[in-house]
Amino acid sequence: MRIYAPFYFFVLMFIDYAEIKCESGKGGAGRVSFRREKFVPKGGPDGGDGGNGGSVVFVADRNLHTLQDIRYKKIYKAENGGSGASNQRTGKNGQDIRIPVPLGTIISDISNKLVKADLVSDREEFIACTGGKGGKGNINYKSATRQTPRYAQKGLDGERKVFSIELKVLADVGLVGLPNAGKSTLLSSVSSARPKIDDYPFTTLQPHLGIVKYGEYQSFVMADIPGLIEGASAGKGLGHQFLKHIERTKLLLFLIDTADENPLENYKLLKKELLNYNPDLDKRKYLILRTKIDTNIENDKWSEIDGYLNISSVSKEGIPELINRIGQLLNEK
Repeated sequence: MRIYAPFYFFVLMFIDYAEIKCESGKGGAGRVSFRREKFVPKGGPDGGDGGNGGSVVFVADRNLHTLQDIRYKKIYKAENGGSGASNQRTGKNGQDIRIPVPLGTIISDISNKLVKADLVSDREEFIACTGGKGGKGNINYKSATRQTPRYAQKGLDGERKVFSIELKVLADVGLVGLPNAGKSTLLSSVSSARPKIDDYPFTTLQPHLGIVKYGEYQSFVMADIPGLIEGASAGKGLGHQFLKHIERTKLLLFLIDTADENPLENYKLLKKELLNYNPDLDKRKYLILRTKIDTNIENDKWSEIDGYLNISSVSKEGIPELINRIGQLLNEK
């Protein structure tokens, strides 16, 4: 019997929340020192300043799609600054710690629940904890009345904070539907994304992103989230973990199976769950898609819905028209 190491199970895990402790470096101490050269037995002060402590910095990286690395490292501590030296030499600054995170990462201070940063652009930075300032050496305290100061400043302490790190994926188009409505099949048919697909509910257990190209040089990002169920807006079936990933989308696609016995009621159910979770989602543009039309199932109930688009992700029927329509809606002002 083949035994798989635990590593293989979490390396592909989609993680969108973590809590970590951050600590910036302490500033280095200033130096008490005096010149001691040949023929200058009692020189003046020459103690240098201490170096600044390193900071903890979050950096948005478009190549990342999960908080997996952060989830398994709980503490980040930057380097302390070096002490000042004689001959007015400044101590070495402590090295910063730079923490790469995906685009769409929200950083909040756990102590007061305040959002400190929302990183949505590649290479965007947020300094979470600033390094302590280095102390001044005794050369800074020389004056006309104090020729030989024997005092130097200690470096300032760094900051210590605990942050919650939450990821809300950035996508132009969000796929919304009941389990097994055909969301993953659609995503795989229009992009290079390869989510798990099978003919049973809840195949998708984590969000998937795909880049859809259209026209000559245009493209958009489509997000497939796990199927919603009634009560998702109240957290049922991990609803909150899934719904948050469509908050940033510009366009919503409601996918309903052509064989659904109550397509209008299920559309209303999906919309209700979205609005219960976030009323602002009512401002999003949307399309209703009648999926799996290749099955040729007759269903008079669809006459109760106006303006839907017929598609088949298997036969590609209606897919070019859908992509063009999405492009038009995304380009509208």
